[in-house]
Amino acid sequence: MTRRIVRTSIQLGALTFIVFLLLFLLDNRFGVLPDAIHNALPAHTPGLVITDITLATCSSLNLLSSCRLDAQKWHRIEKDLYLNKGWLNHAYIHIERKKESELAETDRVILDVKVGRLDPVTSEKGQGAERWESRSGGIWLKRTSKRHASDSVKAITAVDVLFGADAVEARPGWEILDQPILLSNPGDNQEARLTVRRGPHVPIERPTVRVNKDGKFKIMQVADLHLSTGLGVCRDAEPAGHNGGKCDADVRTLEFLGSVLDSEKPDLVVLSGDQVNGETAPDAQSAVFKFAEMFIKRSIPFATIFGNHDDEGSLDRLALMQLTQSLPWSLSLPGPSSVEGVGNYYVEVLARSKSTSHSALTLYFLDTHGYSPDERQFRGYDWIKKSQIDWFKSTAQNLKQSPAHQGYHHIRMNMAFIHIPLPEYRTQDDIVPGSGIFAEPPTAPGFNSYFKQALVEENVLAVSCGHDHVNDYCALSKDPKPDLWMCYAGGSGFGGYGGYSHVIKGGYHRRVRLFEFDMDDASIKTWKRLEYGETDKRIDEMIIAQGGSVVAP
Repeated sequence: MTRRIVRTSIQLGALTFIVFLLLFLLDNRFGVLPDAIHNALPAHTPGLVITDITLATCSSLNLLSSCRLDAQKWHRIEKDLYLNKGWLNHAYIHIERKKESELAETDRVILDVKVGRLDPVTSEKGQGAERWESRSGGIWLKRTSKRHASDSVKAITAVDVLFGADAVEARPGWEILDQPILLSNPGDNQEARLTVRRGPHVPIERPTVRVNKDGKFKIMQVADLHLSTGLGVCRDAEPAGHNGGKCDADVRTLEFLGSVLDSEKPDLVVLSGDQVNGETAPDAQSAVFKFAEMFIKRSIPFATIFGNHDDEGSLDRLALMQLTQSLPWSLSLPGPSSVEGVGNYYVEVLARSKSTSHSALTLYFLDTHGYSPDERQFRGYDWIKKSQIDWFKSTAQNLKQSPAHQGYHHIRMNMAFIHIPLPEYRTQDDIVPGSGIFAEPPTAPGFNSYFKQALVEENVLAVSCGHDHVNDYCALSKDPKPDLWMCYAGGSGFGGYGGYSHVIKGGYHRRVRLFEFDMDDASIKTWKRLEYGETDKRIDEMIIAQGGSVVAP
């Protein structure tokens, strides 16, 4: 009886496999299955496929020219290839895209895209007898009409445009083309580059951050990168004659960033605002990808907040946050829509055991906005609003009662990051000697919303900011005993101002700040790393917390 059951099971299994294989082969050739089933098959690429790409140009002198093609057929990528800087000329990439189920016999799916003046068959090795179709702008397409070519991992399923000779891709499955699009009269505009995705969209999972096995957790704070679209122009680079006086801002900034990432190997990078220098970033997406790619290729989680310059380019705060949130290794969140600002959120750093979800450390991120909404009464910069303070306090109190916090039986710690300093940073008596440079008056808001008091009440040990590039000191608030460290990171990017050689001997060198949490003794240590000079040294290293409490150095 048992043998008969086993034999029957084997026969049914073999028959099922044969039927499935036949259906799979028939569907690949004739599309016999419904979409709901077809979409679930392993070789299928669900969603849209690209069937054509073209370039539309127009001129203000030619009233008959148009940069907008038939919307029933073409989808326009809303980026002027001249970045809206052409006096007379404009150009836009258009793509034709279709659902696989809507592909007709005459449709041809794009399998490859190249840019160049010559046919890839004649200009590149290994192309054999492949046929390439020419489009304006030096764009060459390899297309096929073979049925279910869209199932191929080579099928192009999305197209975008990035700008600059240093443009990089940060999205999984995307590839930026080597050569820029060939435009007539490009002038001094940044190179426009096609970037394409093959296969389906790759879903991104938000990473989990956890204390290391040795009980430590290291954060690298990067303030004021001031990245541009393109190479960028250096401001106040020190020393002036470095590299023969040649200085491309973003290249030098990112080389510095990469060097410290590789030597310090942080567990988390916090970008505390003004990552994008809006005035010189007509395509903010290209600037964002440059810093994000640094962390993604090293598998380092990163979290961002905004400064007063990030949204002065092509994207507003919400669009920037949604873009950053969509990238691998990003912890960034827009935060509750009911709270003023974009980027009010927290990150839990979990205890070292991978079997636990208990939180050892909570990091708070708040948006300090941009410029004062009431210049007549409070000149300068904006302040943290009541809705943000209420959110912070209620969040902190709820977290204290949560199982994730209640279940952690060691000393927990909390820290916060902002961009614009709090008014209390101005108290010069609180500045700790030997903690860093005080070169410029803190440009804190004129109105005090007393967020510092809320931080102390909710047991936050330290807050760190950016904004004032040539300040990198730490101040210790005492009321009357030490209750909060307030630190500056110091500016890291060459696209932002530096200088102050009249105050700082030898001028200001770009830097980043690091915080190392040791959960075994509930301590925090901080130091800085320089771009030039004593690059291997920990600068102004000091302990700022011990036993879970704020301590004086």
